[in-house]
Amino acid sequence: MLWGPGSDCGASPAPMEYVSTRGGAGAVDFEGALFSGYAPDGGLFMPQRIPSLDTDTLRRWSCLSYRELVKELCSLFITAELVPRSMLNDLIDRAFSRFRHKDVVHLSRLKDGLNVLELWHGVTYAFKDLALSCTGQFLQYFLEKKKKHVTILVGTSGDTGSSAIESVRGQKNMDIFVLLPKGFCTQIQELQMTTVIEDNVHVFAAHGNSDEIDEPIKELFADVDFARKYNLMSLNSVNWSRIMVQIAHHFYAYFQCAPSLDTTPLPVVEIVVPTGGGGNITAGCIAQKMGLPIRLVAVVNSNDIIHRTVQHGDFSLSESVKATLASAMDIQEPYNMERILWLLSGSDSHLMKTLMERFSVSKSLKLPEDLHRKLSETLHSCSASDEDIVRAMQRCWEENRYLLCPHSAVAAHYHYSQPDGTPRCCLASASAAKFQDALLRAGLVPQLPPEITALTAMETRSTPLERGQDWARALREQIEAVAQQREAQGVRSVPLGQWGVTGQGATQT
Repeated sequence: MLWGPGSDCGASPAPMEYVSTRGGAGAVDFEGALFSGYAPDGGLFMPQRIPSLDTDTLRRWSCLSYRELVKELCSLFITAELVPRSMLNDLIDRAFSRFRHKDVVHLSRLKDGLNVLELWHGVTYAFKDLALSCTGQFLQYFLEKKKKHVTILVGTSGDTGSSAIESVRGQKNMDIFVLLPKGFCTQIQELQMTTVIEDNVHVFAAHGNSDEIDEPIKELFADVDFARKYNLMSLNSVNWSRIMVQIAHHFYAYFQCAPSLDTTPLPVVEIVVPTGGGGNITAGCIAQKMGLPIRLVAVVNSNDIIHRTVQHGDFSLSESVKATLASAMDIQEPYNMERILWLLSGSDSHLMKTLMERFSVSKSLKLPEDLHRKLSETLHSCSASDEDIVRAMQRCWEENRYLLCPHSAVAAHYHYSQPDGTPRCCLASASAAKFQDALLRAGLVPQLPPEITALTAMETRSTPLERGQDWARALREQIEAVAQQREAQGVRSVPLGQWGVTGQGATQT
């Protein structure tokens, strides 16, 4: 195994530290990045250096299970001084203990060369269970060690909320507040949040879209005194821990779909990623940077800002978010693009600060020519309409008797549009069972597992947020009320000190 630029061959690597993409914040360790959300300067945390893996390491890792790959990769980004390797292994084993599939994830090899990596065998039937279950364990480890309490604030466009809830439900040192956009999630997605009746779970059903529920969350995080007093943090894909775990998806997909690892150079495998907020595709770019020979394809729905950025360097908002069948990808501002651009710019934090501040003001940005060239060399992209999604779902069923969710179908759409022969893996982000309306639109019959069927008969609990109401105030008052209850029970939100909880919440994947 090798390490990135600046390391001496044969020397032990320096401790892994994380820096802001905008360069205005001091370096932190994994614990600091885990609890910080956005960096204090508004940037996103990234590893100061990316480990580089040699061919021998890749060949050795090719025999590992998904679970073991997660352990190996996390050990590169979390120092043993922070979390001893044996404890890290235990935390990851605990994280995956509730997954339904014995291998955690599963590759389905279908007709016409369609390889579908099912990342949705967790509790909520969505890929986010993978990273969030691990992140929940990491949080619990540090909180128990330091006897601290945090307030987790999450906006969700679909699956993030339920996965985040499941990762921390019942934990006495974490309260989670989730805002969901009423009417913009499927009934099942909403029920997976509102049926969790736990003292530390607080769900708000807001009558607005994903962008609108961002605003009160950003307002609370921007109030630095409030954020510090109640130890606010986010579990959206702004959190580095989620990106880190998702790197394993790409390694496992590669090892499962590469024709042979006996050749030199190693063969290239195309990884097709349904893309909304950009967390999963960011993980792929990091895997590529580590030496994994993959060709990345970001596939979006009609909300195509990433596609336009890759194709034309046009990182600008459309007039509005379009409601599509792939609702969790209905996103206007994919904030993880900042991580990708930082990576491709050679860690040029000054450039990132300039570009992101310009975008923040105008919501429109033309990438510098050199940066756009690097982006288009690193990523390929495709946009899928609702009609494309429906056709891909129908074809997959007709040929394989296999149901795709609408998000996974955007990846299948790309596959079906390509000539045969290229080793390719499509990442499947959720079970089709969660998207009955999309299945019915495609003329297909939903197949519901008993856990999902049971949701409709369960008790629900949520707080409505009506249009015209001050959502930030309602959220603030609820957080304060819960904190007072905790204090009465002897649990106090002692400031986190060195962690310096900062940042802004946002929805997205």
